[in-house]
Amino acid sequence: MGAVYPDIDEKLRRFIESQQMFFVATAPSGSDGHVNCSPKGLDSFAVLGPRTVAYVDFAGSGVETIAHVRQNGRIVIMFCAFEGPPKIVRLHGRATVVEAGSPGFAALLESLARVPQLGVRAVIRVDVTRISDSCGYGVPLLRFEGQRAQLPSWAERKGEKGLADYKRTKNAASIDGLAGLESEAEGAQPGVAPDGATPRR
Repeated sequence: MGAVYPDIDEKLRRFIESQQMFFVATAPSGSDGHVNCSPKGLDSFAVLGPRTVAYVDFAGSGVETIAHVRQNGRIVIMFCAFEGPPKIVRLHGRATVVEAGSPGFAALLESLARVPQLGVRAVIRVDVTRISDSCGYGVPLLRFEGQRAQLPSWAERKGEKGLADYKRTKNAASIDGLAGLESEAEGAQPGVAPDGATPRR
């Protein structure tokens, strides 16, 4: 019923880039710690090559994906067809965090220039090691109405200084105490509950 592919071919690329959202899952090393799964949207994903993808990571009240990737690199990205023929595509791989302001960040962000620039804290680049699909027969049919405007609007209201302060208090460490944004290592507050202003990412 499912298949494994050697590369992201043109047909898979068209399917991936036509989806309005995707899901990212990561976990810390070992048997303890919290597994994380985050929904993503805002046209923030791009296929960069046959086995390379990337997406923009926006500021939010959590930093689980970044912390897990920094620790062990493991990641899986899942796309579901909510309209049209049923299909699920999973991309397993090894991820790298390219933080805002670090070498290579500007070039990567340019390839993802469709997204709002304010509030971007990193680009997650993935070297894909396994590409597979499955039926998706159990995924419901849902109609896309549009991307939400709240996150870009929130970032605009915060401004550069407000975003820097927010990342310093919210994005320095994961809920398990793993290092998050390297630029915000001081002032880490692991386990701080989100304040409801933005979704946990």
